[in-house]
Amino acid sequence: MTRRLIVNADDFGLTSGVSAGILAAHRHGIVSSTTVLATAAIDAESVSALRDSGLGVGLHVNLTLGRPLSGARSLVDSDGRFVRDARHAAARADAKDVEREVTAQIEKFTSLMRRRPTHLDTHHHVGLLAPVAGVVLDAARRLGVPIRSQDEWARARAVTAGLRTPDHFFGESGPGPYWSLARTVAQLRALPAGVSEFMSHPGWFDDALTYSRYGRQRETEMVGLGTARARAAAASLGIRLCHFGDL
Repeated sequence: MTRRLIVNADDFGLTSGVSAGILAAHRHGIVSSTTVLATAAIDAESVSALRDSGLGVGLHVNLTLGRPLSGARSLVDSDGRFVRDARHAAARADAKDVEREVTAQIEKFTSLMRRRPTHLDTHHHVGLLAPVAGVVLDAARRLGVPIRSQDEWARARAVTAGLRTPDHFFGESGPGPYWSLARTVAQLRALPAGVSEFMSHPGWFDDALTYSRYGRQRETEMVGLGTARARAAAASLGIRLCHFGDL
């Protein structure tokens, strides 16, 4: 039975502590992939470290946090900021504005990383909702890269579009910490055949993260995913770590 596992750490660039934590969780644990918030102001040192890390690096398409890179009016509130609620954001979004913003984020990613993303996923799962879903699928097709599938419906949609995607998905982000060491080990033992993705949110808590509903929980995930115990558990079970670029 072949079991491959992508452990993707969302939100690289959210804060310096989150970025540093993701890199550490890769060095010491089982995080094998991350996705970059291209809308964030990421310092050059973090970008350089990410380029050299060996991580698979995708784009975390963002329409719900901070400000857009484009001048897309239907995506922002009266203060020029994204609408935080994903359903509300998608319901009011014009497809052309979404296309412009996703294109801008891809271009920013390419400028930062000097290569295309290994895959696309979306912040707050906004990519499950119309019209964002279609735009993200089209972007993945143009780039020739895989996409995240959070459920069977999303997986079938990706496969129908001719896109590569994992066979299984596991993960959540609130209100309690998700990837504790106990949960990680239990899920590794029960991992099905094929390719699975663990969506994760490890990171070091810092002052810039105090606004977040998923802040301190990230340090629990640092233990659950970013330590030698997690790595040893995966190795003992014969699980092969990989990233989306390996699909």
